[in-house]
Amino acid sequence: MGEFELIRHYFAAAPCAQAGEGVALGIGDDCALLAVAAGEQLAISTDTLVAGVHFPDDSDPFLLGQRSLAVAASDLAAMGATPIAFTLALTLPTVTADWLQAYARGLNQMAQHCRLSLIGGDTTRGPLSLTVTVFGSVPAGKALTRAGAQPGDLLCVGGALGDAAGALPLVLGERSAEPAIAEPLLARYWSPSPQLALGQSLRGKATAALDISDGLLADCGHIALASKVALQVELDKVPLSAALQAFLDPAQAQKAALAGGDDYILAFTLPAAELPGLLEAGLPITVIGKVLEGQGVTLHDRDGKDITPVTRGYQHFRETP
Repeated sequence: MGEFELIRHYFAAAPCAQAGEGVALGIGDDCALLAVAAGEQLAISTDTLVAGVHFPDDSDPFLLGQRSLAVAASDLAAMGATPIAFTLALTLPTVTADWLQAYARGLNQMAQHCRLSLIGGDTTRGPLSLTVTVFGSVPAGKALTRAGAQPGDLLCVGGALGDAAGALPLVLGERSAEPAIAEPLLARYWSPSPQLALGQSLRGKATAALDISDGLLADCGHIALASKVALQVELDKVPLSAALQAFLDPAQAQKAALAGGDDYILAFTLPAAELPGLLEAGLPITVIGKVLEGQGVTLHDRDGKDITPVTRGYQHFRETP
């Protein structure tokens, strides 16, 4: 099967490839055309997943299809953007019909969940690699960014942390667990749900935001640096799921939540006056700390002692001591 037949057969005919709102021209031409309303800005982000680095070589292609789009769509949530479309660059070592069918089904399911239209991409031969670029729109001047946190703001997250990192022993086949524990952890790893509604609700309210992909402490460092402030995280306020606490011992669960990464949960700073209204709206918000004068990120125990660990999260290309 050639490149163009592959695209037509597995992707161009998928429900998510049919032009949706904001898509003036989809798959089939040299470029897609997006129609952004007056007064809106285009939000764009690209994520690449590589076999053996971001997922095991023998990963279920259906789950991989979901994950590859979800991690990119989470960046739209972090900016408070409304999803429009995405492109897919797919590098394959071989063309396998069963693998492609399953991957396309998973991709389509996540695309419909996120209301994203597939508008193009590319296919090449090589080591398995998946690159997704997402497009969204946000009212001009209303995008959430990492800069803007102010001393006195609350530091918040959009849900329990550490489940995806905690699931790694299950993903790698190193451990097993009963379904009541394993299934929610594996779902958070393979099918993260981008917090698009939360991100849009934070427009005009949150002062800074991002999605947690490399670990809470590491990613909060990006907000601290961009905003030129200090963030103080209170360990006993970091939310952990029941499944994670049942699967890992307390120290391991805390480490997964603080530095494990792959959560794709929003972390954001918020003036205290904005919190009650957001909670009344039923949004999943947990206050885990505060913004202070200074620089950097610190972790404190319930007695106020600084217990900041040396390792704060994952970084590509970091040299091993």
